[in-house]
Amino acid sequence: MRAAPTILHLDMDAFYASAEQASKPSLRGKPVVVGGLGMRGVVATASYEARRLGVHSAMPMAQARRLAPNAAYLAPRFALYRTVSDQVMELLGRLSPLVEPLSLDEAFVDLEAGGVADDTASARAIGGQLRTVIRGVTGLSGSVGLAGSKMLAKIASEEAKPDGLLLIEPGTERELLAPMSVRILPGVGPATGDHLRRAGMTLVSHLAEAGEAELVRLLGKAHGVAIHRMAQGYDDRPVVAERDAKSVSVEDTFDVDLHDRVRVRTEVERLADRCVQRLRGAGRSGRTVVLKVRRYDFSTLTRSETLRGPTDDPTVVREAAARLLEAVDTTGGVRLLGVGVTGLADFTQEDLFAQAADAEHAAEESAAAAAAAASAADEGQRAAEEEPGEETRESEEQLAARRWPAGHDVRHEVYGHGWVQGSGVGRVTVRFEEPWTPPGRVRTFRIDDPQLQPADPLRLVRDPVDYSSWPASLPKSLSGPGPAEGEESSP
Repeated sequence: MRAAPTILHLDMDAFYASAEQASKPSLRGKPVVVGGLGMRGVVATASYEARRLGVHSAMPMAQARRLAPNAAYLAPRFALYRTVSDQVMELLGRLSPLVEPLSLDEAFVDLEAGGVADDTASARAIGGQLRTVIRGVTGLSGSVGLAGSKMLAKIASEEAKPDGLLLIEPGTERELLAPMSVRILPGVGPATGDHLRRAGMTLVSHLAEAGEAELVRLLGKAHGVAIHRMAQGYDDRPVVAERDAKSVSVEDTFDVDLHDRVRVRTEVERLADRCVQRLRGAGRSGRTVVLKVRRYDFSTLTRSETLRGPTDDPTVVREAAARLLEAVDTTGGVRLLGVGVTGLADFTQEDLFAQAADAEHAAEESAAAAAAAASAADEGQRAAEEEPGEETRESEEQLAARRWPAGHDVRHEVYGHGWVQGSGVGRVTVRFEEPWTPPGRVRTFRIDDPQLQPADPLRLVRDPVDYSSWPASLPKSLSGPGPAEGEESSP
């Protein structure tokens, strides 16, 4: 434990939803929910306006729609979130060589290692400046916690939300933790929390009073000792700059259970290709391919195959995943599929057989595409003589949903930049506005309108403040003698 609160934890406020509100003037101050929009989608992030209506992360999207029927429901735009995250992490990197990212919107920083803070006053000043600089660069708010340990810094940032700063003075840790729920401690999840509740321990003070021996009896030696130390405010975990990923994976949940074995295999191959794209994007390769199948009855099966060496070859991963699928019974229906690669490495073992197979696969795909085109031409001629059926209309709706996801960016040759409000019945509705304009007008187009095209996200701040010299040279407006608005200290 440190004698000064020089470990900082930053958590961006409702990150995905806040980024959407910042980029869409018409949604500011209104409930926004970001996540999977299908029948089985899950909430990724809800704005604070939506949270007041009971919506929260990891909630089924169907339940969220019942609680907040008038909220804006948007598909995630990870390209935008990664861009903003890179900006934030670059700012944190200026403070210290020891930055430990936990996700796109959350990180620990060791201020002492960076030489920018060594006591309470300097730590508070840097925390306040960081919040101001982040808003000036990204247009978004973040909450900052400062303490002598990672556990307490994270607790502090959570207590400071939204858009605040909380500094926990060394020596006040036990007093601060005592009235809090046991669930505030790292490692105390729902199951452990319920186990402790049945033993009459619901507050952190109960754990400290129970003693180490009793917690070891209840939770086992390793867990019991760790929880008892944390209940007393002790946490000596260092900030680790490099957190090496152990796996790369992708998965999809389907609105309707898949029963067609050919469709299931096609989806597995598509997921394998996406997984390899992520793998290559990270500059890694992997040795073990993992297949995840969740069936109609919610039973989840995981199968894996270890290869001769690490690879980032899409054909190798595709074929391994297909072999794993052959050993899984999917006759009752499949609601979720996932493909992952573990045993990551920084090099690739070349596989001449895989390369040959890849060429063969490409030739097969080319032949299949030619056959499909000929078949489609025949079907198109027959369809022209018939009334369009429900199946045709449904496929058009699916195509529109894929090409025009709600919330994603578009550009029209006449009206400029906008975002998709929704699509259906062969139409797509777009609101034309930019992050720095007033709320824009809404227009509707055919889904195949040649003047309307998908577009890249715009930056959130039109003229970002120049903080290129921060923190070496600080504007006077950033350095005040006391806590700024939204800042506080523990008693």
